[in-house]
Amino acid sequence: MATSPSTGSFTGPRESHTFDGFLFDVDGTIIDTTDAITQHWQKIGAELGVSHSAILASARGRRSIDTLALYDKEKANWEYVQHIESLIPTTYGSTARPIPGARDLLESLSRARAPWALVTSCTRTLLSAWLERMALPIPAVSVAAEDVAAGKPHPACYQLGRERAGLGAWARVLVVEDAPAGVRAGKAAGCEVLAVATTHGVEALREAGADWVVRDLRDVRFEGEEGAGWGIELEGGWVGRGWEVVVEGVE
Repeated sequence: MATSPSTGSFTGPRESHTFDGFLFDVDGTIIDTTDAITQHWQKIGAELGVSHSAILASARGRRSIDTLALYDKEKANWEYVQHIESLIPTTYGSTARPIPGARDLLESLSRARAPWALVTSCTRTLLSAWLERMALPIPAVSVAAEDVAAGKPHPACYQLGRERAGLGAWARVLVVEDAPAGVRAGKAAGCEVLAVATTHGVEALREAGADWVVRDLRDVRFEGEEGAGWGIELEGGWVGRGWEVVVEGVE
């Protein structure tokens, strides 16, 4: 199971911030899939004749199709990627767990009908399987690997996530990520980024541009109620209270 590689104390001050919407990565951010993904790449690495540790060094936060292209361009196609990813939850899923605090946070957002979406580097087949297996809330919209031409750290996925969630240029959007590639993608898409130190250290996440780093989602609390977060149109712009997030123990 994933644990924070950080040596930080996470005893920083409590902060409150208001946003118009939220975009979440999946692997390492809301679901701990570290062991499952490691076993998956061990198998694929053996088939490719490549050390799985070498693959994992570049795979975290990236699409499988982009990782495979580094080693075997013939296998870097959606039919193959969808097939191998479809096997992960049933073959290795017993090791996966929701990241601490993820269920409570997503359920709070869903109850309040706050705008939120999942933006992941995994295929839609794998995303659906993980959400079903973990029994986590399902957002109205999501972005999966097949939906964009370029994966993280390219900002296309978070740009599309903003669009699908109805969060235009006027909106203050929070991206929640665990990997430097995802942090860079969120920042490049014009969002603020809260990083969870579940798979990478604090320094790596800060160097990537994270605005805040926390231990996991137990340190993040949503405060809001249905209807409170919708802005009002005023002279072509948007003005509203938004949705408040309280962050504790921030680095």
